[in-house]
Amino acid sequence: MSVEGWIQIVLFGLVVTLLVRPLGGYMTRVFAGERTALSPVLGPLERGFYRLAGIDPRVDQPWGAYAVSMLVFSLAGFASLYALMRLQALLPLNPAGQAPVEESLAFNTALSFVTNTNWQSYVPEATMSLLVQMAGLAVHNFVSAATGIALAIALVRGFARRSSRGIGNFWADLVRCTLYILLPLSIAVGLFFAWQGVPQTLAAATEATTLEGAKQTIALGPVASQEAIKMLGTNGGGFFNANSAHPFENPTALTNFVQVVLIFSLGAALTNVFGRMVGDPRQGWAVFAVMAALFLAGVLVVYAAEAAGNPLVAASGGNMEGKEVRFGIVASALFAVVTTAASCGAVNAMLDSFTPLGGLVPMFNIQLGEIIVGGVGAGLYGMLLFAILAVFIAGLMVGRTPEYLGKKIEAREVKMALLAILILPFSILGFAAVATVVEAGLAGPANAGPHGFSEILYAYTSATGNNGSAFAGLSANTLFYNTTLGLAMFVGRFLMIVPMLAIAGSLAAKKSVPASAGTFPTHGPLFVGLVIGVILIVGGLTFFPALALGPIVEHVAMHAGTLF
Repeated sequence: MSVEGWIQIVLFGLVVTLLVRPLGGYMTRVFAGERTALSPVLGPLERGFYRLAGIDPRVDQPWGAYAVSMLVFSLAGFASLYALMRLQALLPLNPAGQAPVEESLAFNTALSFVTNTNWQSYVPEATMSLLVQMAGLAVHNFVSAATGIALAIALVRGFARRSSRGIGNFWADLVRCTLYILLPLSIAVGLFFAWQGVPQTLAAATEATTLEGAKQTIALGPVASQEAIKMLGTNGGGFFNANSAHPFENPTALTNFVQVVLIFSLGAALTNVFGRMVGDPRQGWAVFAVMAALFLAGVLVVYAAEAAGNPLVAASGGNMEGKEVRFGIVASALFAVVTTAASCGAVNAMLDSFTPLGGLVPMFNIQLGEIIVGGVGAGLYGMLLFAILAVFIAGLMVGRTPEYLGKKIEAREVKMALLAILILPFSILGFAAVATVVEAGLAGPANAGPHGFSEILYAYTSATGNNGSAFAGLSANTLFYNTTLGLAMFVGRFLMIVPMLAIAGSLAAKKSVPASAGTFPTHGPLFVGLVIGVILIVGGLTFFPALALGPIVEHVAMHAGTLF
């Protein structure tokens, strides 16, 4: 480890922290429907969308109607994206003449982008037309991120409101988030990326002559615009297969730093939105402190492991395998931890070449439920589910009904929170167990033994956690993996969201309970420590069974005569 490495980590943390309040204040005004600096320009456009769709943004939806609206919108998005990929050979803006996307791959990819997972079992520049990249994948990078943020705001309203049946209007939240937050920021960031050398063109490819005199075809396209929302919306799903390791997506050290800041910016700012909306900014900073502590622990472990290198290689100078030589070990370690903490699959092959401990942390980050900042919106509502469990445990300790932000946490809220959280280990371990004992699953890993098992486990961890990063080495573009990973994405997104919205509706209907001497403080170090403890315990429900599952699967598979 070096002084320069520590400076990068500290600078990153400082910049993200400084962005929390201004971004949080702006986002709070947007979701409250208040006037902003962009209202004169975007206000008429917003109202035009409502009229065109026949939506009254003033209608306050109960949690069930909010959930149905979200599910219908997601289903329509899945169907349209699937059709776009299957029909791309017949549609314009296909200068490379891309063939229709195969059925199972189109199913996997459509679910991937609708759920904000952005898992890629394909080579984008060789599979998708420019129309699919722009009108399909990039569009869903916007609306899936906006959906996640809207859901987080709905849960926050549940805490903030008193004796209310409604938790907001999904359509208004979706439109406002896209128009006032994601779109303006993406335009500014896209222009910055283009200035730094990221391509932004409708040309399909260019031909270059190598030093040896050979001809090389280099794919091009509208990369800068997709890269902006990819990072800002914690999407992943790059224009190129190598994602942000590709020099066209991430050409300079400055773009590399800006990208990791973008990944954390909105998710971190949502903690401030939470504090502002419930009327106590300290509550938001407490949630931010939990996220920051877990993130810092992860990045320090990964940096130390990668900087130490392989102990079997003398004087290795650190583990440079799979790292971006342009940026060094610390930047690669920081990128890996940020992307896996924030549900952004912008990092792929390099995780497969990390040291065992360095690769463990990103996997464990996702298994925690993507709550260390997490995907935009998903990180906050996931963290608040853990906070509910934490105050419930605190209430049991003192023998009284637990309270959080003036709301009594009762059996209904705890049951729904546990249902939402426990669906993750059920999906991760269940799909991984099946994949390691059936022939179609065992055909995927490039390695046998523990490393091959890690490739499989990471894939289902990433899919269920709606992360989208890959351990590499797994040939996932098969009927078995496209189907099961797609189902894991569905489970990880929607089977967690519905119980969460039920909690929002239940909390919004409750009256406020005045604080008393027995009320557990939820804005100090004790609360932060308790939430971290609950997170680590629940995260262990996936991690420790996975450790046991590996040898068991290897033993069973060995007797069955399989590759394991």
